[in-house]
Amino acid sequence: MSRFTTQVRFWTGFVVTSVSSVIFIAVVVLLLPWRQARVRLCNFYGKCIGRFNMGVAGARPVKHHWERIEASRPAIYISNHTSTLDIWMGMWACPYGGVGVAKKELLRVPFFGQLYGLSGHPLIDRSNRERAVSTLNDLTDFVRKNRLSIWIWPEGTRSRSGELGPFKKGLFHMAIATRYPVVPLVIWGAQQIWPIVPVRRLRFQPNDLHIEVMEPVDTSGWELETLETHMAELHELIRQRIDEGPPPER
Repeated sequence: MSRFTTQVRFWTGFVVTSVSSVIFIAVVVLLLPWRQARVRLCNFYGKCIGRFNMGVAGARPVKHHWERIEASRPAIYISNHTSTLDIWMGMWACPYGGVGVAKKELLRVPFFGQLYGLSGHPLIDRSNRERAVSTLNDLTDFVRKNRLSIWIWPEGTRSRSGELGPFKKGLFHMAIATRYPVVPLVIWGAQQIWPIVPVRRLRFQPNDLHIEVMEPVDTSGWELETLETHMAELHELIRQRIDEGPPPER
């Protein structure tokens, strides 16, 4: 795709996302007393705008074992993170009643960031460990009480190399607290479709986006004393699957 076409598509996506965010902000404000309702409404929004922006970038999703998303609820869903495209994919794939965890820097995104801030989905302040831990503890209590799922990128940021980065500990503390299974989604091709470059240099490369939902990982026996072991085992499980490459299309 030429750079000019990419810019037209990118800014079209930005405008559509901004306008639709303003509309949903007006509705979400009316639902401020009801966090669960805000979460589910924004799940609907995320599925729509997520799929739209995947199309803007030219991503053609190829789903593998998609039925495992619904079969495992409530669960903690995680995925590898190599591109901005992952954000839109996650919003599209996240089941209703799934609470996303994002960085507080998202508030800088005009309109969309403000909608997220009102949505009932938490924002993590990575610069303040005490505040971040408090946010995750509150989230854990909220999802357990309402049997909601969690969606989180355990690397915490995008991997520029394409390799699976080290995991943060927040995922594992939440798994131990909730005893939810961890369901990994492995993505191939996002970095090629939407590279990590400044917007002015961006050039979309339309292609298939393979997404495989792996078997759920049982966390019922996880303990704080063995947290490092669980981190290493889960990281290796996902790293190996990424290296193997996407399964053949059925």
